[in-house]
Amino acid sequence: MTDTLAIALAQLNPTVGDLEGNKALILRARTQAAAEGADLVICTELVVTGYPPEDLVLKPMFQEQTRAVVDALAEATADGGPALLIGAPWAEGGKLYNAALLLDGGRVEARRYKYELPNYGVFDEVRVFARAGLPGPIPFRGVRLGAMVCEDMWFPEVAECLAESGAEIMIAINGSPFESDKGDARLNLAVARIGETGLPLIYVNQVGGQDELVFDGASFVLGADHGLRAQAPAFEEAVVLTRWSREEGGWACAQEACAALPEGHAATWRAMTAGLADYVAKNGFPGVLIGLSGGIDSALTAAVAVDALGPERVFCVAMPSRYTAQSSLDDAAECARLLGVRYEVVGIEPAVDAMEGMLAPLFAGRAADETEENIQARVRGVILMAISNKLGHMVLTTGNKSEMSVGYATLYGDMCGGYSVLKDVYKTDVFEMARWRNRNWMAGLEGPQGPVVPEAIIEKPPSAELRRDQTDQDTLPPYEVLDDVLSGLVEEERSIAEIVARGHAAETVERIWRMLDVAEYKRRQAPPGIKLTLRSFGKDRRYPITNRYRGAG
Repeated sequence: MTDTLAIALAQLNPTVGDLEGNKALILRARTQAAAEGADLVICTELVVTGYPPEDLVLKPMFQEQTRAVVDALAEATADGGPALLIGAPWAEGGKLYNAALLLDGGRVEARRYKYELPNYGVFDEVRVFARAGLPGPIPFRGVRLGAMVCEDMWFPEVAECLAESGAEIMIAINGSPFESDKGDARLNLAVARIGETGLPLIYVNQVGGQDELVFDGASFVLGADHGLRAQAPAFEEAVVLTRWSREEGGWACAQEACAALPEGHAATWRAMTAGLADYVAKNGFPGVLIGLSGGIDSALTAAVAVDALGPERVFCVAMPSRYTAQSSLDDAAECARLLGVRYEVVGIEPAVDAMEGMLAPLFAGRAADETEENIQARVRGVILMAISNKLGHMVLTTGNKSEMSVGYATLYGDMCGGYSVLKDVYKTDVFEMARWRNRNWMAGLEGPQGPVVPEAIIEKPPSAELRRDQTDQDTLPPYEVLDDVLSGLVEEERSIAEIVARGHAAETVERIWRMLDVAEYKRRQAPPGIKLTLRSFGKDRRYPITNRYRGAG
């Protein structure tokens, strides 16, 4: 009977669909763990295919090639080195399962399938995977391992079944995306499972960006006494070796190093930079292009981009019109200087004049309105996309969650682009994060230390500068009001009456409700962006475009 065990936690950054690349990641982690004396290397949920693979996993050819990669990984364990516990899709009996697979001695020794399939928010696993029965422990070199796949840990049934069946160590492999304050939720759930079973628990989570999701890693081990025995870093790949021994009361993990985890704005900033860096790298873009207006949103977007990619891969362009204040151009230039990025100025007046002249016969007798304002925004979109086509850089949109909530954006104008880093950041948080970044810097960021957003940009009233003396507050309620109402409507799903009870005027809440609903057609056409909160726009919140519900009361 085994009395000691060395288990490596491998939190890796797989790429969806890159089967060979993901295999290489796993093998490198195994080689590192083997050099440190590991008996078992635990990888994350669906690490072979990348997570989430969405409908890609339904392709028969993809399933066959995934099985071939699993077989190759199994063969690699014939060398007498550490076994692998990995996540992969697995077809059996005409059904496809989200599986935890034990590879040892050159073969697939055991398979356990995910029982709790999440079907909410960004998750729709019921669409692609079959639900399995409750799993039993996996025998491994004299130890019984209780393998759970992600959501299985969020409810008691699987853990209780494993404990009752004789499991000695619980292991949860995960593809759990970042949300603000989610780390505490994971720890609390792990503590609950330990309390119910009396068993120690290993939690291994993926890192890296995948489309709109960012995975923060932060893998950990908790002892049967709920004490933290090991903590992997957040937002970076790591292979963490843990050493176990069989004691009178069961298996115990020796105390290992515990990495400090970022919190608050630091965690959000790391999520934004990690998400953008991986979206750019995994999709093969040489860099990003940003319309730098001299306003807070574009300045913060540029700061995130530089921290994610480095200044040499960020190209900023100012596109002034007749309504652009010289102070805005000065602020944009100063922001570019602080960040160290390439900065150019392309005036839009010739194109705007041409468009207005072309349309003059059709618009004759009609007063100027938002149509002319939107022409300016759309000309800017055309310019950015032309530069993108020529140089290959991906355009970043700069709109925030407040604006996208109520449609304060121009389709095919400032919404034109390939990705958004502020899509899930309310305007009041934009200001807070700009101030925070000016005071803080962390290892791993590619941008400069010190202030990166000029104070003048943070202090001036926000304006689209599409007409003379325009400010956002001409059209929108004050942002502190707007954002509080929106958080009630979007994140909390409160009624109008409940939000009014928080101290807001009924007509203001009703107006914001209407704006939120009407803008759904714009949000459907917006680029993807990084999910940071409990309820981001897109897969998290799916509302009909054609919708006459008005939420009375």
